[in-house]
Amino acid sequence: MFHWLRDHNRAETRKRLFPIEWESFLRSNLAHYCVLDDSERSELQATMQVFLEEKEWEGCGGLDLSDEIRVTIAAQACLLQLGLPHDYYRNVESIIVYPSTVVPPQRQPGVFERVDAPLEVSAPLLGQAFSQGPVILVWDAVLHGARHPEQGHNVVYHEFAHKLDMLDGAADGTPPLADRDQLDEWVAVCTREFQRLRGLAEKGHKTFLDSYGARNEAEFFAVATEEFFDRPLALQKHAPDLYHVLSTYYHQDPAERVKRTSPVQE
Repeated sequence: MFHWLRDHNRAETRKRLFPIEWESFLRSNLAHYCVLDDSERSELQATMQVFLEEKEWEGCGGLDLSDEIRVTIAAQACLLQLGLPHDYYRNVESIIVYPSTVVPPQRQPGVFERVDAPLEVSAPLLGQAFSQGPVILVWDAVLHGARHPEQGHNVVYHEFAHKLDMLDGAADGTPPLADRDQLDEWVAVCTREFQRLRGLAEKGHKTFLDSYGARNEAEFFAVATEEFFDRPLALQKHAPDLYHVLSTYYHQDPAERVKRTSPVQE
């Protein structure tokens, strides 16, 4: 009964007229929105309406959580799922947004914990995704990434890619895939590209993918997702096999969208 009611409510929510003001936010803030075709935009809007209604939103650090902030974040999160069979990020209950870079509190050792080395110092965060918790985002980074895809850094794509990765219970750089053949190709390609990135980063060489992706397989998938959506033509050129497996997984072809809508190629 619960599932029937939930699905009924979702279907009704998807039918609602998308507010004109919300679309103006998308056209102003989300560069990728302009390369979608009409059917993709309609599906994105419908998915966003459910996402916006079902998630808990919290502004922190004095941030006034406006519709513009919520809509801009939701659009980017839902864009990742545009071609996927999905359940509206069932592993995301809440989204916490800060106005600017946040430094988490220093972890304190437990009463019975033996400390043999200095505790890791807290570093500034632009975003964070927890396996059994919220997604934390910083608004100024969200807006800058959404408006400037040419820079290849998008904190919403990054953190929600982690959430897709975590759907099978492990943050290991491999989200749930369709079948064994897709898994085998994914492992072969991503392992090769991850090792290539790590080797270049260790030698201090310039890399196309952000060297942050060399930390582990989960970060590699999140960084690769950023490039896939933000700089698809460049990714297709530098790592065609990686582009292919990401396109197969996401059921999207951002490079073709860019070629279709612009005569100038990156």
